[in-house]
Amino acid sequence: MRFYIVIPAHNEENYLKLTLNSLVNQTLLPSKIVVVNDNSTDTTQDIISSFSKEYKWISGLNISSSKEHIPGSKVVNAFYKGLETLDDNYDIICKFDADLIFPENYLESIANLFKLNPKIGIAGGLPFIKKHDSWIFEKVASKNHVRGPLKAYRKSCFEKIGGIKSSIGWDTLDVLLAQYHGWETTTDKTLHVKHLKPTGKTYSKTTKHLQGEALYKIRYGLILSTISTLKSAFNRNSFKFFINTLKGYFKAKKEKAPYLVTKEEGKFIRSFRYKTILKKIYK
Repeated sequence: MRFYIVIPAHNEENYLKLTLNSLVNQTLLPSKIVVVNDNSTDTTQDIISSFSKEYKWISGLNISSSKEHIPGSKVVNAFYKGLETLDDNYDIICKFDADLIFPENYLESIANLFKLNPKIGIAGGLPFIKKHDSWIFEKVASKNHVRGPLKAYRKSCFEKIGGIKSSIGWDTLDVLLAQYHGWETTTDKTLHVKHLKPTGKTYSKTTKHLQGEALYKIRYGLILSTISTLKSAFNRNSFKFFINTLKGYFKAKKEKAPYLVTKEEGKFIRSFRYKTILKKIYK
């Protein structure tokens, strides 16, 4: 399987070298990697240049967007800029963050998942963060959810769902749309990926309402949005997150923010989520 990888990067001098080292030492090498340097002011570009000189299948791209870390839109826009530089002669397209250390069998294991089950459209491992002297599972989502920092898409699935949306919540929506179109998504729980910069570390106060806006845009509805927000707030141990997210939801509703999915897709998403909740209650 031919893997193409796009890595958006903004001021990642402390992590990018570790990420690229882990990828060039894979048991199954990717066919192409493009690192998108998005308005970095540190030595990120020097690291990209060093690797691209040594490995002909690694390239870099410089773009200039907002200096502020805007969850969702900034990274997705950078991803698409990188994707535009690649041909379509791939089997699997990956969106990886620039602050990860992959086990050396990561791509080979992900390839095996896709080969063994042609219905799998999205796959990934599990992110682990360092706490004290131990690496623990990053409990932002369940172990069955393919997390945004390490997504791998089968080409036909990626095309069917219309790619990824330029909004916070894209990494939940893509999984739901894959399910809507008949694809399966899976995680290999033996693949522990070191996530060097925990989720939300670089988010600013100006982005605190975006999660609620995303829930509105994917047509979760108030009840499901409240349930989802309570769960996330509990995982983060933050009541403030709960309040800010609901404020974002009502703000988007008041402003009649444009939806990211059709009515039919929204109906499926709500039904799918409620079924998932009931399964957990009655299992």
